[in-house]
Amino acid sequence: MATKTRRKSTKTTKVEENGLKTDVKQAEVNETEVNKEVDTGQDDQKPLAETNGSERKESTVVEAPAKVEGQVFNLAVLKEMSISDLTNIAKELGVEGATGLRRQELIFKILAAQTEKSGLIFAEGVLEVLPDGFGFLRAPEYNYLPGPDDIYVSPSQIRKFDLRTGDTISGQIRPPKEGERYFALIKVEAINFEAPEHAKNKVFFDNLTPLYPCERLKMETTPDNISARVIDLITPIGKGQRALIVAPPRTGKTMLLQTIANSITQNHPEVVLIVLLIDERPEEVTDMQRSVKGEVISSTFDEPATRHVQVAEMVIEKAKRLVEHKRDVVILLDSITRLARAHNAVVPPSGKILSGGIDANALQRPKRFFGAARNIEEGGSLTIIATALIDTGSRMDDVIFEEFKGTGNCEIHLDRRLSDKRLFPAIDIQRSGTRKEELLINKEDLNKIWVMRRVLNPLSPVEQMEVVLERLSKTKSNAEFLASMQS
Repeated sequence: MATKTRRKSTKTTKVEENGLKTDVKQAEVNETEVNKEVDTGQDDQKPLAETNGSERKESTVVEAPAKVEGQVFNLAVLKEMSISDLTNIAKELGVEGATGLRRQELIFKILAAQTEKSGLIFAEGVLEVLPDGFGFLRAPEYNYLPGPDDIYVSPSQIRKFDLRTGDTISGQIRPPKEGERYFALIKVEAINFEAPEHAKNKVFFDNLTPLYPCERLKMETTPDNISARVIDLITPIGKGQRALIVAPPRTGKTMLLQTIANSITQNHPEVVLIVLLIDERPEEVTDMQRSVKGEVISSTFDEPATRHVQVAEMVIEKAKRLVEHKRDVVILLDSITRLARAHNAVVPPSGKILSGGIDANALQRPKRFFGAARNIEEGGSLTIIATALIDTGSRMDDVIFEEFKGTGNCEIHLDRRLSDKRLFPAIDIQRSGTRKEELLINKEDLNKIWVMRRVLNPLSPVEQMEVVLERLSKTKSNAEFLASMQS
């Protein structure tokens, strides 16, 4: 059976992207070995999942010298270490010529020496299952790009644990042997941060029951964080929200996303935060990585459209797998307009072209991405806050926005007139709002917010924001601001 699978993988992988063509030899060599270990050799992975949990937790927090003594290494921790720390570990393990090796070679030598000493090596990654049946654990540090540090997962393991693309897998690995190119997963310790036996009871994402958001994501942090306080008043966001930030150029959408991200990480540490930047400038990616504590995945504008699509698919599949395990996930997408452009470039032509040059089938997968946001009755939620670009001078961008308008249950409109006067956040109060906001705000506060909207209605958007900013600056919290109002 293993021989048949290897022949199939040799044929099929030729049509994969260039970075994966070298996967064939590893698949041929490793599948025989892993099949022996998983199917016939050792008694399943369940005993290891029960006994090695504490060892893995220790490996993620222990200092470098303790790793050598405890004989437990974690590949992700090694990647984050400096060259000097890696060199010291290599010397303690007796690696020759450690000072003259490159980073990748140094990690490889450390793991090889660790294996010779019968030590344990642990790794974690997000699974991508290829059409051939086998898969690889991709690293979020490299934006899920195929690379030499990827970890091979055999088809037998994928079938046994019912693994799918997007599953976060952690377990014991071994370095490649002679003639191999990739690390191989030999023991599955955890699936989506839970024991493997618990993963078998999960319900598939599409079978979960969607509901309106009913638990609020509080944005307010400090008195001077006015942007977060305005969002809480005008467009409250809940767990499971599908929010669209409609933004002309240079209206502060990136800063608004950073404010939302930092508020979520500070007020809701239980939430898994992922920031997805599609077709963005490299300097903005760096700025986001340094400003936000969550996971930042990016695909810059100098990369091909196929890369944008692949990154987005990996992120949404990872989020779905976590929601199946009853986790709360928030995705901040910048921007859904550029994601739709990327899909338009890669989708096979259908012959039906919409206004602006968009293929009729190009928006199907971006809509599926955005439509995945929902509050789950069985537990867990997926919140997506995406930006949509308008007034760019492109007819295609206008058509994309028109297609997504009304699909969300929360809209935040940014106004160029406010940003030109340096009024931030540049939110158009009258055009922004949340559907079913009564589920997120108590009745007393909701009545006061409605009174505020009626009072501000005759004013222009610029005057509305000036009044709100002035009143908020005089109070230390939204609760104090609402209490000071006469309803």
